[in-house]
Amino acid sequence: MRRNSYHIQDHSAESNLFARRAIISLIGVGSLLLLIIANLFYLQISSYKTYQTRSNDNRIKVQPIPPNRGVIKDINGKLLAGNEPTFSLDLVPEQITDMDETLTEIGKIIEISDEQIKVFKRAIKYRRRFKGMPLKSKLSDKEVAMFSVHQHRFPGVSIEARLARHYPFGEYFTHGVGYVGKINKKDLQRLEDTDQIKNYAATRSIGKLGIERYYENQLHGITGSQEVEVNHRSRILRQLSVTPPVSGTDLHLSIDVELQIKAKEILGENKGAIIAMDPRDGALLTFYSNPTYDPNLFVNGISQVEYSKIIGSKDKPMLNRVTQGQYPPASTIKPQLALLALDKGLITKHTTIRDPGYWHIPNVEGQRRFRDWKPGGHGHVDVLLSIKQSCDIFYYDLAYRLGIDNISEFGSKFGFGDYTGVDIFEESKAIMPSREWKKSRFKQPWYKGDTISIGIGQGYWTATPVQLAMSTAALVNRGKVVEPRLVTGMTKNGVYQETPTRHRAPIDIKDKKHWDTVLDAMYETVNASDGTARTAFVDAVYSSAGKTGTAQLFSLAEDEEYEVENVAERYRDNAMYVGFAPFEAPSIVIVVAVENAGGGSANAAPIARKMLDLYFGLGLSGKRNLTTTAPTVDVNDG
Repeated sequence: MRRNSYHIQDHSAESNLFARRAIISLIGVGSLLLLIIANLFYLQISSYKTYQTRSNDNRIKVQPIPPNRGVIKDINGKLLAGNEPTFSLDLVPEQITDMDETLTEIGKIIEISDEQIKVFKRAIKYRRRFKGMPLKSKLSDKEVAMFSVHQHRFPGVSIEARLARHYPFGEYFTHGVGYVGKINKKDLQRLEDTDQIKNYAATRSIGKLGIERYYENQLHGITGSQEVEVNHRSRILRQLSVTPPVSGTDLHLSIDVELQIKAKEILGENKGAIIAMDPRDGALLTFYSNPTYDPNLFVNGISQVEYSKIIGSKDKPMLNRVTQGQYPPASTIKPQLALLALDKGLITKHTTIRDPGYWHIPNVEGQRRFRDWKPGGHGHVDVLLSIKQSCDIFYYDLAYRLGIDNISEFGSKFGFGDYTGVDIFEESKAIMPSREWKKSRFKQPWYKGDTISIGIGQGYWTATPVQLAMSTAALVNRGKVVEPRLVTGMTKNGVYQETPTRHRAPIDIKDKKHWDTVLDAMYETVNASDGTARTAFVDAVYSSAGKTGTAQLFSLAEDEEYEVENVAERYRDNAMYVGFAPFEAPSIVIVVAVENAGGGSANAAPIARKMLDLYFGLGLSGKRNLTTTAPTVDVNDG
């Protein structure tokens, strides 16, 4: 069989083709090699710093470290607000694939309520997804142990230990000390607006009320940080460096725990307020509003049920009656009006008027009679008797002769109708009425009849207990006006510094003896046999002075008698009392306001007596030895 034979027709052409292909291949391989070398040069040399930073970002994490919040103490160093260790179950949303499934599985291990899940889901909407958010706070030791066994099944879920705010005395100090709560959307916006958001990178709570809110910047401290090396699962391998946080400033209050507890005990179920102040520097010794509530409920997030119970109460426990309660001051302001009339020369110490038990506007036919609290009247009354026995007729006449312009201007000097400057944000100005005020509020002119009730602290005039304390201190100080304050000192980095006393423009009275006239009359109110507060202070071992007041909450017809059993409780008179002691060198001013309790002499003065008994029994009158070198600040009146 013949075989087929093949012959290479052109050896030279085939060789050239191979050579060309080889050269092209070499050029391609060389080009790719040069490209690889160029890319290596770019990665390892030109962009070394950039990619090293990216690498470190994956390998090294900077974690914020929260500072310890400053503590709050009373005058004796007792802890009013501190920090306690607690465990919480935290979830990082961006590390969790299926949130609902994760929550369901967690619920099989430890108990998670529907309310906690609802609050958690609402909260993560306003937090960055790479930040942990607590699902359940204050885990028990058993819950910590049970979840730890299964933690490997839950990426992005961890048990975190931290310090949480705690208020050892609970509801006793809520309205003064306040409380902290979880940072919400509104808080975040405020922090961003004030450029403080970075300092709260590791903080979950912020001051919401009282001292906690007013001194938030001092209490919070400065956030620290640490650099840590992590693996691909974000588990920390080692700590590289640390910048420790700076703890917040500790605050020292002038409030005494025992006086505060006594205030709550005495008020019992009654609504009202008790405030005690040192007239020498404005330090508040008692600051109690009733009813109240437990601030610890808000620290880790209050449940909807508990919150609804508080805000839905008809007794309004969230109202700070010390600074927001607007009460007619009633007869407690008669000393100020007497002082004004003396200074204006309308009366002298010996001027008398006849009190038949009623008064009407002179030379006006058909006018209603304004009645005195004593049906038969007090007879002939001078300024001493008008204060001692609280004669209304004397002050109807004075108010009419003084006019609203003089009364409003003088009352403003004592702090009525304005913020007192007390160091919490929750405060009302109340009302020091004037022509301009009525025109703005009711679009009506001021009538002469409007002024009459103002003379006995009724009508449009309202005041807060803290305003009454400030104004009474101004009487005691003979015109020196001192603003009230809760915080009297701060400790930062182990160094204690006293906070300054704040003074307003003094009240100038032409004849200094007029101060003695009204103060002596207040002394007689407590110590004379016919004084309205005599019964409450019988056998007291200290000297004191004061003024009772009964604030009528609705008007009676001219011939109608007030019978408490026929009046709904919410319309019954408020009992008021202002006082100070010792009379010779006052170290305490006390104000008591009890809602719907009746007469001030029978219901408010006895409460003041009990508070003063404890004050002197504890020796607090000698505890605050004020020095002349204490810092002071002058502020504009108003």
